[in-house]
Amino acid sequence: MTSWTRPGRALAAFTLLPALFAATGCGGRAAATDDGAYTVMTWAPSGTGAFDRTGVTALAELIGREVNSKGGIDGHRLRVLTCNEHNTVAGGIACVDEAVAQKAVAVIGSYSLNSDALLPGLENAEIPYLGGYGLTGAEFTSPLSYPVAGGMATLVIGNGRQLVAAGCRTVALVRPDSSAGDRLTGYLAGAIKPENGKLVDVRVSEKTPDYAAAARKALGDDRAGNCVSDALAPEQSGRFLDAFHHLKAAHTLLGAVIGSVPQSVLSPNGAADGVLNGAYVTGWYPPASAHAWDALRSTIGGNPIDLSDLAVQTTWVAYQVFLTAADRLHGAGTPMTAQHLRELLESGDTLDDGGVTPPLSWGDMLPNAESPRLVNTWVTYQQVSSGQLTEQQSGYADTRWAFTGAAPPQ
Repeated sequence: MTSWTRPGRALAAFTLLPALFAATGCGGRAAATDDGAYTVMTWAPSGTGAFDRTGVTALAELIGREVNSKGGIDGHRLRVLTCNEHNTVAGGIACVDEAVAQKAVAVIGSYSLNSDALLPGLENAEIPYLGGYGLTGAEFTSPLSYPVAGGMATLVIGNGRQLVAAGCRTVALVRPDSSAGDRLTGYLAGAIKPENGKLVDVRVSEKTPDYAAAARKALGDDRAGNCVSDALAPEQSGRFLDAFHHLKAAHTLLGAVIGSVPQSVLSPNGAADGVLNGAYVTGWYPPASAHAWDALRSTIGGNPIDLSDLAVQTTWVAYQVFLTAADRLHGAGTPMTAQHLRELLESGDTLDDGGVTPPLSWGDMLPNAESPRLVNTWVTYQQVSSGQLTEQQSGYADTRWAFTGAAPPQ
């Protein structure tokens, strides 16, 4: 596993000048309108139930306030607009329209299940979409999208390698019975192929799931060298793990991708006697307890924002990339515009996010038809201990080889 560290970039790099902060919801009037402000937008659903990500927009507002308290960007106030996309296409399009009307230089760190329908509007306005959560295909294909996380494919590949290193020779992939799930089987098969690993495909219907049958198939003959990789959505994952727990596996190891086991799943299943205790988990970023998140911890302060939420973490990473880009443009004497930001992102320059991931560059995109905009193929290896994710190995493992057909690194 390759280790990589780099000192974080402090927000204090921005010149100390008096500044104000403004945030607005979609359709609302901006609280301040000086022409010198740099406007950005962050959207996420709120008031919709299970898909709410209020921490995303709350964090964006806190970042804006912190940047402006330190003088803004080269003396320009950072005007952060937040928008509730209501988990609907219509709600998301309203956010797009607001971003265009307010002349946003970027949409940053946003979360939406409807990005396939929203990104064309940003493309027409030539507004970059930096650090979307990566729930839809368009976020990894749109020429105006700049993802900071590696999507499900990198996680499944990484978990396969993590389980192989733990001694697994047969890996049962428990995944949604969908076209997206079909693609995951190919990625995992490729990940374990160098060790002649065997893949067992366990499909779980999203409409009529039979978790007991899925658990039995995943467990198989429960012998040493058998492993399970959980790639279900959190709610499905919790129910599958409950069914698996009742089978009382004696030898089969459990693995999971980070999106399948948020804290809501870890807490009831990851205790010392829980089915997830000791499970091998592959993530995009270090565990929430890592020092890499100290700056985010400081920004959140006492606000009710869940630092362990992957959507919150992705919003943080996206804003750090944006602020690094702003520093770079300022150093070159170039004003911040949507066009200048896009040119910098695509220039091949590497951009630091404070050490949460290796530096990112969209000048070295992945030659992959399904995910041509994917640049962050690095993953972290974690393990569940007493209901919390801990670092299993330090540093990052690069899954790029699996997308290109190369041999895995030794």
